[in-house]
Amino acid sequence: MAVSGFEGFEKRLELHFSGDDPATGKGLRRLDFFSLEKVLHAVQCTVVSAVGNKYFDSYVLSESSLFVYPTKIIIKTCGTTQLLKSVRPFVDYGLTLGLTLCGCRYTRGSFIFPLAQPYPHTSFNDEVVYLEANLPNNLSCKKASTMNSKSCYKWHVFTACDEGCMVGGVGMHAGDLYTVEICMTELDRVLAKKFFRRFNDGKTGDSAGREMTEITGISEINKNALICDYAFDPCGYSMNGIDKNRYFTIHVTPEDGFSYASFECVGSVYDDKDEILEILKKVVKVFRHRGFIGFLTTMGSTRHKMWRGCRRLILGIAHVPQQRIEITSNSSSNLIPECDENMTPEE
Repeated sequence: MAVSGFEGFEKRLELHFSGDDPATGKGLRRLDFFSLEKVLHAVQCTVVSAVGNKYFDSYVLSESSLFVYPTKIIIKTCGTTQLLKSVRPFVDYGLTLGLTLCGCRYTRGSFIFPLAQPYPHTSFNDEVVYLEANLPNNLSCKKASTMNSKSCYKWHVFTACDEGCMVGGVGMHAGDLYTVEICMTELDRVLAKKFFRRFNDGKTGDSAGREMTEITGISEINKNALICDYAFDPCGYSMNGIDKNRYFTIHVTPEDGFSYASFECVGSVYDDKDEILEILKKVVKVFRHRGFIGFLTTMGSTRHKMWRGCRRLILGIAHVPQQRIEITSNSSSNLIPECDENMTPEE
């Protein structure tokens, strides 16, 4: 393991708002680009590419991704960004649009280089204290947990909502939706080289990104998706794919010694289970990793069914020894993260 390098593990923040009719209003999508860039400046990142449809807007960032729905914002950033500094600005901007924050979820894995992180990401305790100080008072139902495992990896979860969201109320996940996140470490060295740019290749980040999307097979993951991709110089890759009201996103740090890739997608309990299996198989084929962490977030009413099914899928296609796999889940309806036999919540 390298002593220092680029931090691949992302911090992820999901904010839910109420007060606007998503069927008729654009809600948070009315935020102008200058306002978004002002928030991202506080986080210490910027937009490098963007695409949208009639459902939501998708932004590839210099450090990961941002998704803006009418009443929901999802932002995940890597490196030494200060993601939580976006909370208060987004809350304030929401108020100017007649929207009130009603739910918040913050998650992250264990950092590869924790000592390089600036405040408030210096520890999970510091992050929780910062969140509690910057969230509005109506988010009175809170829970913070660390999912321990037998390996060195942990998954940290902080959730807060108002009482109306406690049992699937407005603002939180619809009961039939779930989010799958997988974090892959120790990528296959030969495959990881595909995410390096040639010296003086004469390409823009967008054109080099399109090339990486094709040669790595990422374009085959979801052929129906509109893809927005970007290649960094000298190496690294990010993409967002949008398909109707859903997204999937991939971020790659290919340097040997701290190589890392992440994949995240949204699904429904009504989807064809073979479809999500094929998607995950394609993702695994791109990276051929040695380390693997999976995380499932869903509503409590569908949690157990999805958890069993997703765990079987991941164990079946992970391509790594089972003892190297960590899989856990979080139910958003009762704010209490749950886990499998290899991971235990620590208050």
